[in-house]
Amino acid sequence: MLTRTLFFLLALFAAFTSATAAPVKPFVFQNQTIKAGSKLSVLLPVTDGKDSTVIPVSVFHGTKKGPVLGIIAGVHGYEYPPIIAAQQFAQTLDPTQLSGTVILVHLANVPAFLGRRLRVNPQDEKNLNRVFPGKADGTITERIAWTLGNDIMARCNYVLDVHAGEANDDLRPYAGYYNYFDTPALSEQGRQMAVALGFPYVIQFGNEPTLTGQPATYCSREAVKRGIPAADIECGRFGMAEAENVALIKQALHNLLVHLHIAEGTPSTNQPYLIKQRTSIESEHTGFFYPQVKAGEFIARGRKLGYITDLFGNPVGDVVSPVKGVVLYMSSTPPISKGQELFSVGHVE
Repeated sequence: MLTRTLFFLLALFAAFTSATAAPVKPFVFQNQTIKAGSKLSVLLPVTDGKDSTVIPVSVFHGTKKGPVLGIIAGVHGYEYPPIIAAQQFAQTLDPTQLSGTVILVHLANVPAFLGRRLRVNPQDEKNLNRVFPGKADGTITERIAWTLGNDIMARCNYVLDVHAGEANDDLRPYAGYYNYFDTPALSEQGRQMAVALGFPYVIQFGNEPTLTGQPATYCSREAVKRGIPAADIECGRFGMAEAENVALIKQALHNLLVHLHIAEGTPSTNQPYLIKQRTSIESEHTGFFYPQVKAGEFIARGRKLGYITDLFGNPVGDVVSPVKGVVLYMSSTPPISKGQELFSVGHVE
């Protein structure tokens, strides 16, 4: 009898708590009201008076309280796996099942995407991932950056920037975050986000005493300068929309939502290599580059990574690794100029 009474009281308490729980307030975005459990898709207009573009954004507002996560794809318009993954992921998100809000930028750099341009926006020839925080009265690319910072990041508790290798790049999928010694809590939150994504490597960017006094320059570092925990994804190669890499990104997005308790699911048990230092290997010659390794290979110090010929095909020099590590990404097409980066090697113990 006592057990039955106790069970009844617990059930009554649960029902009362559920009935009296504060409802989730609507989320206001661009002067539009999004009710709990619903979705809004909008095109954010950006213009500098001469050139104009739009930024496609979808907002998913959950039925339970939780953080706001900003996901930004397509900062570089030729990086297709993140852009396609964002589109497909948006089709699977059910706001009635979310605790919190997801602001998804499907494609930050529409002109570069439609123009099939590597790295730069053809409207002003600027690299969006080199102009943050941008300018409210700047060129079109600077205004895109300003819009991403002030209309997207400013609304978020967390930010994820998703990239891939472009046409020249062979790349091993990895996650990254910024580490600055004077903001240990912020850096640790970024590290946890990066690990939760589920990639085999996590790269520490920064590793400096402070970001204070430095320009943001990069998209995710703009979030960090604003005090917002942020992480990066690099997944995809050669500018190809390979289904395998699209799937990896979608899984990583789901993993992050689970980590932040925005969505239900099993957390990733990923135990990645943490890479605190990278070495960039640049070409000492102009001509043709012939690589002899692939991204993801572990290499020893002194390993021959490839060679370079002049414009007539005569060998002019070998490319040798000065460090032991893993090839994170590399240039894999023949054209090369003196001073251009050939490899990024992550140091591993």
